[in-house]
Amino acid sequence: MRNRFILSLFICFSCFLKAQSQNLDLRLLQSINGPASGADATWKHISGSVYVTAAATPASMLIVALSTHNKELTVEAFETGAAIVISAGLDNTIKNITKRDRPYLTYPTLITGKETDGGYSFPSIHTSVAFATATSLSLSFPKWYVIAPSFAYASTVGYSRLYLGVHYPSDVLGGALIGAGSTFLTWKLQKLLNKKYHYH
Repeated sequence: MRNRFILSLFICFSCFLKAQSQNLDLRLLQSINGPASGADATWKHISGSVYVTAAATPASMLIVALSTHNKELTVEAFETGAAIVISAGLDNTIKNITKRDRPYLTYPTLITGKETDGGYSFPSIHTSVAFATATSLSLSFPKWYVIAPSFAYASTVGYSRLYLGVHYPSDVLGGALIGAGSTFLTWKLQKLLNKKYHYH
């Protein structure tokens, strides 16, 4: 009886925490989303630029690497491309597992959908790809003048997804963690393989 009571309390507390986190998620999104305005086109452009940027980054690195015969940069270019593809793949897998609807569809009277987007909401692939790209650049070129603008751009992409009403803050946070995390793991794995190749 006591164990059932404790279990019931735990379940009630978990449901309470989930409800509170959802409310916070929605309130934060509302404060950023707002009604349609003249700035919508700018944020749509920022949001839409992420895939072009993600494709151009490893391609540019590879062109420079081949033209300068830089083997290390060649590896980093492929590593960057792989990290971006892996993060996007993980996002799609998680989306199809969680099946979270877009906020503007779930709360049409509270959230303004300034852009229609197919698929599910969690996590944000745009944000994930942006942070994967930023993390790859920062690891390849660990200078403040590379790191700062890279992550500033990635954060701006994440913000644009909230402003447009197509993602919750937790979607953006999840995407950022997946993008940065998958890239860092790819980078570490490459370093371990490189070390093994050189020493054996």
